[in-house]
Amino acid sequence: MNRETRKAKFLEVDIYPVTCERLSAGRSNLEVLHAVIEGGTRVIQLREKEYSGKDLYQLALQFREITSRAGVLLLINDHLDIAMAVAADGVHLGQDDLPIAAARKLAPELLIGASTHSLEEALQAQNDGADYVNIGPIFPTKTKAGVPYHLGPDAINAIVSGIRTPFTVMGGINESNIRQVLAQGARRIAVVTAITQAPDISEAVRSLRNCISNYPQA
Repeated sequence: MNRETRKAKFLEVDIYPVTCERLSAGRSNLEVLHAVIEGGTRVIQLREKEYSGKDLYQLALQFREITSRAGVLLLINDHLDIAMAVAADGVHLGQDDLPIAAARKLAPELLIGASTHSLEEALQAQNDGADYVNIGPIFPTKTKAGVPYHLGPDAINAIVSGIRTPFTVMGGINESNIRQVLAQGARRIAVVTAITQAPDISEAVRSLRNCISNYPQA
């Protein structure tokens, strides 16, 4: 796929699962992957901060084979080199990772997402060529140790009203509070533990997707 095809597929995303094996209730990343695909996800981000580059590459190869067969977008967190090496669909970059403009020169056809925490960061990512921005953390989260703050759902509209780029939201979102972010206009919801720690991962994906699809349109 080229970048425009990937961007079009990304616009169809609703739930955006992100992996974290240590928070997966004893299940492997591959088990999580198969389950979220069964639940109907259109995208997955492979995010493993504790893996070596070699181990992450080997896992990414398996993710690419499975997601290709399923027609699911595969994004790699942080590691542009691994995203390129396994022919993933994109890379997700944090504020301290390779700059977006540099990543774009190296990988012109990949989706590039950016973690942002304010309107200023979102605008910078948009200007640098990001295909989407992630806004967060919205609520307190277990997946970012040491993060001393969260933005709150009201920050979503305050940020997205100033940008044109598609966006996702993330951070402590689950079925009990997802309607608070939907009320702010979010429709692409990135989650870790609401899916990875669910007793039935596939059913959790389906339930969250139903929350989004059934929420009244503005």
